Amino acid sequence: MFRTKRSGLVRRLWRSRAPVEGDGEADRGTHGSGGCCMGKTTKVAKSNAGSEAELKALTHSILKKIKEKQLEVLLQAVESKGGARSPCLLLPSKVDAKVGQQSYSLPMLLYKVFRWPDLRHSSELKRLSCCESYGKINPELVCCNPHHMSRLCELESPPPPYSRYPMDYLKPPDSLALQESGERTHWCVVAYWEEKTRVGRLYSVQEPSLDIFYDLPQGNGFCLGQLCSDNKSQLVQMVRAKIGYGIQLTREPDGVWVYNRSCYPIFIKSATLDNPDSRTLLVHKVFPGFSIKAFDYDKACSLQRPNDHEFTQQPRTGFTVQISFVKGWGQCYTRQFISSCPCWLEVIFNTR
Repeated sequence: MFRTKRSGLVRRLWRSRAPVEGDGEADRGTHGSGGCCMGKTTKVAKSNAGSEAELKALTHSILKKIKEKQLEVLLQAVESKGGARSPCLLLPSKVDAKVGQQSYSLPMLLYKVFRWPDLRHSSELKRLSCCESYGKINPELVCCNPHHMSRLCELESPPPPYSRYPMDYLKPPDSLALQESGERTHWCVVAYWEEKTRVGRLYSVQEPSLDIFYDLPQGNGFCLGQLCSDNKSQLVQMVRAKIGYGIQLTREPDGVWVYNRSCYPIFIKSATLDNPDSRTLLVHKVFPGFSIKAFDYDKACSLQRPNDHEFTQQPRTGFTVQISFVKGWGQCYTRQFISSCPCWLEVIFNTR
């Protein structure tokens, strides 16, 4: 009975593996051409029968060595596509597996099988801050939960060097000092818009991480699905339904990161992603499963104010990041301004 249950879990996990390009099941939002300034992805061709059989045999042999409770954790994460809160899957980091001529560490193999078949190197990954292994260097055991990881969004060209200005007040306040004083303040507020109309109240963010979603199992955060909207536009309703798991907004030591948890691309404009002297900031496309540093504290210190027209028209002080779900805007699109997008967010940072 024990072996039957374990074998059943392994079979379910293999059936839930990430499809490769050409399977007909590949995530429609993960690959493909799109607008400018996107996160780069690499298409992977459908593997031949020999390599597929070799990968299956190797994956089965590794999974059968994992404890049954750990298999259940991995299955929960994979079948829910990261929607359910799943604990860390701590496994030895030094175990290597070989597929053809290529060797992979155990974590890398699981990330390739269950998230990104085109993954080539660990440098392409960013661990989510919710993970126990976050910030740890070369631990004996490392979390192998594929949904505690994200892909790094590479910009098509790096921004030029920034000149420095004495604006250190933009950096996040000292967390320890706030705890000692008993003060608890928000580090940003989030506004949700449908075209030119703001929907709901401003959402004040105090926790280091915030989920913004339409429909998320066990969701805890800013639920857009609970907001009352009078917008009857079919496009707005269609995009609203595609927000799904949405995004995760996280304040980390080096800046604010956005992780796309949904099944469709998101589009981001931020003053710290581009040349601060440019009159128009670029809009960056972020694919599902990818993370991007939407706001960089060090680069923000060099900005006296963004020059972009949309940013300078903001009635609020401070720095703003704009995020659109599914539909893009800007130079590569018919929509020139984000206010023409069906569903979008405005993240306003507290600079005090």
